[in-house]
Amino acid sequence: MSSLLAFLDAIESEPAAVELRARSYELLGDLTGRTVVDAGCGSGRAVAELAERGAHAVGVDLDPEMIAVARERWPAGEFHVGDAAELPLETGSATYYRADKVLHALDDPARAVAEARRVLAPGGRAVLLGQDWDMIAIDSDEPEATRRLVHAKADSLPSPRIARRYRNLLLDAGFTDPIVEVHTAVLIGDTALDLLKRITDDETWLAEQADRARANRILVVVPMFLVAAQTQPPPPTPTPTSPK
Repeated sequence: MSSLLAFLDAIESEPAAVELRARSYELLGDLTGRTVVDAGCGSGRAVAELAERGAHAVGVDLDPEMIAVARERWPAGEFHVGDAAELPLETGSATYYRADKVLHALDDPARAVAEARRVLAPGGRAVLLGQDWDMIAIDSDEPEATRRLVHAKADSLPSPRIARRYRNLLLDAGFTDPIVEVHTAVLIGDTALDLLKRITDDETWLAEQADRARANRILVVVPMFLVAAQTQPPPPTPTPTSPK
């Protein structure tokens, strides 16, 4: 757990990751006083940042250890152990929903998006963000082995290519007016090497990448999909008619 947390902290501190989270908050809308669900909240960084922006942020994660870390780091936050497909919230009780780098780990992402639709009030918004594991670009002297290793990592995940389907997932769940953006995370140095160690344990291939890291020549590029959409707004209130 400690090594995973250290890796996640390093990734989330990258300038591109900070900017991407901020952009996801912008796409949600006015946060002041609004309930925001952060599904797959991990160690709780986004929940804390949303709260700093005036939201009532609720973090949900299936991993009890992650929730324990989140509660320790952000004692003022609200965190729950729970499944993204069975959120511990009432129907229509949230204004916004956010899922960051979580749907690729689910066997049935569509079920989680349907659950997001359930907890959102009319006129609410959802933001999905994450990487497509087949699209990671790595500079290497062994392109064929690199391609094989990236695809092998993707194939080991439940839903590795779900990010390219975010727009259609939201439309299928009844959301409207999706906005699609693709941002690029550029990783170098030890952060890039740590990511590659989570893609493969091929020692020969990693040795070349370690040499690149020591020579300041390592480069990993990760396209990040960011898609926002909204639920149908509430029907207009009928204008009362004056009796004739």
